[in-house]
Amino acid sequence: MLTTPDSPGPAVRWDLSALFESPEDPALQQVWAALMRRAEAFATTYRGRIESPNLDATTLAEALRELEEIEKEASKPMNFASLIFAGDTSSEKAGAFMQRQMELSSELSVKLLFFNLELQALDEEPLARLLQSPALENYRHAIEVVRTFRPFRLSEKEEIVLEEMANTGSRAWERLFEEVTANQTYPYRAPGSTESEELSQAEVIALLRHPDRAVREAAGEAFTEGLRPIQRLLVFNYNNLMQDKAVKDQMRGYGYPEQARHLSNELQKETVDLVVELCRQHYPIVARYYRVKREILGLAELSHIDRYSPLFESKETIPFEEAKRLVLEAFGTFSETMEERAREFFDRNWIDAEPRKGKRGGAFCCYNTPDTHPVVLQSYLNKMDDVMTLAHELGHGVHASLSRRQTYFNFHGTLPLAELASTFGEMLVFEKVAAGASPKEKLQLYAEKIEGLIATIFRQAAMFEFERRCHTARRAEGELPAARIESMWQEELQAMFGDSLTLGEEHRLWWSYVGHFIGSPFYVYAYSFGELLVMSLYQMAKQEGAPFATRYIQMLELGGSKTPHELMRFMGVDLDDRGFWVQGFERVEKLVEEFEALWKASN
Repeated sequence: MLTTPDSPGPAVRWDLSALFESPEDPALQQVWAALMRRAEAFATTYRGRIESPNLDATTLAEALRELEEIEKEASKPMNFASLIFAGDTSSEKAGAFMQRQMELSSELSVKLLFFNLELQALDEEPLARLLQSPALENYRHAIEVVRTFRPFRLSEKEEIVLEEMANTGSRAWERLFEEVTANQTYPYRAPGSTESEELSQAEVIALLRHPDRAVREAAGEAFTEGLRPIQRLLVFNYNNLMQDKAVKDQMRGYGYPEQARHLSNELQKETVDLVVELCRQHYPIVARYYRVKREILGLAELSHIDRYSPLFESKETIPFEEAKRLVLEAFGTFSETMEERAREFFDRNWIDAEPRKGKRGGAFCCYNTPDTHPVVLQSYLNKMDDVMTLAHELGHGVHASLSRRQTYFNFHGTLPLAELASTFGEMLVFEKVAAGASPKEKLQLYAEKIEGLIATIFRQAAMFEFERRCHTARRAEGELPAARIESMWQEELQAMFGDSLTLGEEHRLWWSYVGHFIGSPFYVYAYSFGELLVMSLYQMAKQEGAPFATRYIQMLELGGSKTPHELMRFMGVDLDDRGFWVQGFERVEKLVEEFEALWKASN
């Protein structure tokens, strides 16, 4: 079952042939040529007919079906290219291939831009009548999403300029960040050694979970020293992306930096602010946990290198096959459907788990399209944390797989609810592993789970506040120096620990490797939402049993066909109910209480 810490990760790579065979696949050129012809025909047929008093439901439904098919097919080359690049960001060929797909995607997009602009310009009264027609039943939510951005639309010429310039603007800066950070090495010098070795980002971060504090100190130093030479580039990059967003927000008339994210998440500012403020109010839960951890470790003070340290030294690790068994059994105990959908990822090679140089850091699940299949990427390093990451991404994967019953426009859910399925998957695996653990192992498992909750709920809320401050300051003060960004980072992250843990000077640079700040501004609060939702929903699951599991699967099958509020009402939840969110924090605090009791019983 278990191997030594020096065991290599699994030689598990994904099969992307459901999209294309390779970057040289002649089907790619054929697909783009066909899509360009279809887009031109679409524009000829529908330009001027959508923003028209004569528009009827049948015409609009036919247009939406054709547009949906075009966009679905166009997403395949783009997804394929981004997945190839994620697997090897060091490859110039992969980078050039992705750039070419982005340029073709932009060329296609400008041919279709008119449609959403005309749909947004359509008066409310005639549209309301059209939406009563059964012909538009499948597209009501998609239309509402497009119309949400009505106050922020630009002219077609302006939209075309923004789209075409993005490939040499924001998208280019995002690619630069990925290439630089994924290929940067970190000079790790093991305690007692006079020589250093170059580690990847995933490898050096993994050492921050080592039981030996000297190793963690060396890893922290290596991580910082690896980031230091690229700080000027990363700071300049982030400043450019913040200014790029500010210019576009001003052009569109957004009132505050995170407004576009809230609209795309289909959430009101008041709902988001409520959850983030509750996170801040419950920061004492974080401090309470770390005071106990400090006592267990026997340290006078904890620092940034101790956040994820294990409580006890263990040379046992968990190979990929064991992780597979744990995840599938945990999913199966809750729902046979969940297990069946997750098993496909292993049986059909939909996972890339092999650690290798040049591979993008972190982990993700790419949904792809309803007529293909989702895939998962992570670098599996035989740790319990990797098991939980696998469970997290397969939670996404199950959601994506079940959503395939929807058409493309209703396939993707919003980010906050997308994170619900992933964190629910983690919780299932945690309970399974904890149930069979010894008292000492259970104490460690509880520590890892609580630290995961802290990272997902409280840390993400703190990072959201950091982003909000950075974007606000960039707009008011101009280009931000590194020290200004670092100070805001330290202040927001330190606030959640109180006096239980002190973030050292090294940590000031650690904001700069977080990809979400670069490619997905204000994404991070979705994690807080998802985890808190799960904390409350999981209690409902335990109380209701099989009926809840059935309803949960049905909710995942709905994909993005309804708003987050509608989907949660289906589960019996009101997202604007302060009491509901407080229940999630109470469940987290209950886990800390159980952890304290386990520690007390072990003495």
